[in-house]
Amino acid sequence: MKTLTTVAAMILAAATFTACSKAKQESAPAAPQPAAKTFTVGFDAEFPPYGYKDGDTYKGFDLDLAREVCKRKGWTFVAKPIDWDAKDAELDSGSIDCIWNGFTQQGREGQYTWTPAYVDNSQVVIVAANSAIAKLADLAGKNVAVQTDTPVQKALQGQDEDNAAVGALGKTFKQILVVPTYNNAVMELETGAVDAVALDVGVAKQKIADKPGAFKMLDEIIMKETYGIGFKKGNDALAVEVWAAYVEMLADGTVDKIAAEYKIDGVIR
Repeated sequence: MKTLTTVAAMILAAATFTACSKAKQESAPAAPQPAAKTFTVGFDAEFPPYGYKDGDTYKGFDLDLAREVCKRKGWTFVAKPIDWDAKDAELDSGSIDCIWNGFTQQGREGQYTWTPAYVDNSQVVIVAANSAIAKLADLAGKNVAVQTDTPVQKALQGQDEDNAAVGALGKTFKQILVVPTYNNAVMELETGAVDAVALDVGVAKQKIADKPGAFKMLDEIIMKETYGIGFKKGNDALAVEVWAAYVEMLADGTVDKIAAEYKIDGVIR
């Protein structure tokens, strides 16, 4: 009987302990969960089809790629429009994690930690649909608009030793008008303030599609370029993580699906 009583007492004690423990667990606040990593992408909000504002949201080829990377990594995606002239300050201060926005690598090779190139891009020229300009040589004596702080601007102004031929072409122009965005450049073309705009081929195709019959693109290109994702110099670990997710997306067809939606040519495999 003593043995049975002892066993019963042990069972009762165990039950009481379990009940008390459960009550404590239910009353105790839940342990805080670690916050999801935030991945902030700096971009030019007037750069369709790569990044732009559509209603109350930001979208574009590059932003959709970045969103998918965050989805796969369990990160919180933040799209941060920036002043293109201030992009380096934004990156250096840590307010953005990368520049992912049709970001040309040529002429900037040593300034950032780059991913491999993911889009083969070219610099082209658009003119009014009824313009007599049909080839690059016809731009002699003409006014040409470019976006500020772009490789094509620097090359046309003779600041790129590797593209001396482009600099020679720029010297034939009457004026190179440097404006804040490609939207500004196209507006100058529409008003007749300039005769042509030198810009990325993807943007050129978007502008032509947006206003059928308003513009045409010259067959000759000014220079070849590639796009990469630019991180602060030395931030190799984050660049490797992002690129690994992108490679998965490329392999399973996600990149091609997004590229088709935005009519992007030149995805590098």
